[in-house]
Amino acid sequence: MKNDLLVLIALKNDYREMLSRHFEIHHVPDQRDQTPERLAQHANVRAILTNGTVGCQAQQLAVLPRVELICALGAGYENIDLKAARERGIAVGNGAGTNDNCVADHAMALLLAAVRRIVRLDSHTRAGGWRDCLPFPPNFSGKRMGILGMGTIGRKIARRGLGFELEIGYHNRSLIEDEPYAYFGSARELAAWSDYLIVTTPGGPATRHLVDAQTLQALGPEGYLVNVARGSVVNTAALAYALEQGVIAGAGLDVYEGEPELPAVLKDLDNIVLTPHMAGTSPEAAQASYQRFLDNAARYFSGMPLLSAVQF
Repeated sequence: MKNDLLVLIALKNDYREMLSRHFEIHHVPDQRDQTPERLAQHANVRAILTNGTVGCQAQQLAVLPRVELICALGAGYENIDLKAARERGIAVGNGAGTNDNCVADHAMALLLAAVRRIVRLDSHTRAGGWRDCLPFPPNFSGKRMGILGMGTIGRKIARRGLGFELEIGYHNRSLIEDEPYAYFGSARELAAWSDYLIVTTPGGPATRHLVDAQTLQALGPEGYLVNVARGSVVNTAALAYALEQGVIAGAGLDVYEGEPELPAVLKDLDNIVLTPHMAGTSPEAAQASYQRFLDNAARYFSGMPLLSAVQF
């Protein structure tokens, strides 16, 4: 007999079929239907599949008495109430490692596009323009790249940076002993050293607006910011001002505050490259993420440890 699974995120048909081979699916992707009152009708579910953005709150768990396992599809889990899960003895897993290459590739694409002004040059060329009247975009290689959050994705971005002969530095909560790159004690110190600042740190209250006006000021008028982490890490108003006033040269964002609605202050800026939270999305990454959930669930319900358990 299949266990009941509550899915709180959008689910394409291929992956719904993949999951339905193992679970009875209760699909509730609309957050308006995710109130405790409405979720109470799914009281038999034993597992929940969500992501870091949607999460799962204590009030929701309170009406789901049989839940034993919560998994985030990607690496992020910032909106899963870990305290409530711990109090209930609920195991929590994530998809760490399943889309790291995809995110790292996308981060480099955003950075290259921003520095070499690819989007603006594309528009200019389509409008019939030529190069003679244009300022030269700077070299990309041979610069300093600072990584804010040296986890698995940060390490993969660093390795890609080395291929462009970039010097690598990082800021983490603490020094990583076996990391060969320069360590900086704060985001601001890292920004002051960097030509490129790449944000890969987890979201949540501890990192909210870690990249603020002072950090952008430290990055400077020839500096570029890329965020593939969570929109909450960057202060949107400060970033918009920095881009408008030339405090920094440009930016690339895959995530932003208020998703999915793009902040109005960013919409008309021509020195920012924007994508709709797709850095971790590819057929390969999606397949790996769903398979990781199935593997974690199979191990849990067989009494085995999860492949990628969230430690709390």
